[in-house]
Amino acid sequence: MSEDGDSDVASNDDPLAGVDPHRHPVILFDGVCNLCHGAIRFLVRHDAEGVFRFAPLESPVGQALLRERGLPTEDHDSFVLVEGDDTYRKSTAALRVARRLGLPWRLAWELRRVPLGVRDAVYDVVAAYRYDVFGRKESCEVPEPEVRERFAERALE
Repeated sequence: MSEDGDSDVASNDDPLAGVDPHRHPVILFDGVCNLCHGAIRFLVRHDAEGVFRFAPLESPVGQALLRERGLPTEDHDSFVLVEGDDTYRKSTAALRVARRLGLPWRLAWELRRVPLGVRDAVYDVVAAYRYDVFGRKESCEVPEPEVRERFAERALE
């Protein structure tokens, strides 16, 4: 066990062993997307309290959380936040994450006042062209050691 009570190694039988979205909300992201990797690096820098955990959508943890929450396991166009018993996708997930960051980032929470259909339409355009604009990796990369400890997927070695 680590100092904060998280399991250091998830059970091979249960990819969600040691994952506690009540204590540490989990952000699921496209593991081969360069834009997504940049967003995760940004969040690690700006989540001063180290609240969030991260998992690629394609990983065993990501797939198990998607199944548990009744979401498609093959749709990697969505940013997903698993926070306690609730699950948020797309622009709502991004805004809920931003509101837990420091200033000025938490001010983005005010964008929740924009109608969901408009917010998600903008999100969908960015998602549709993210590989064209930002590129993609051939596979999900192993994060740097200082970032690796924040991943819910402990078997990244």
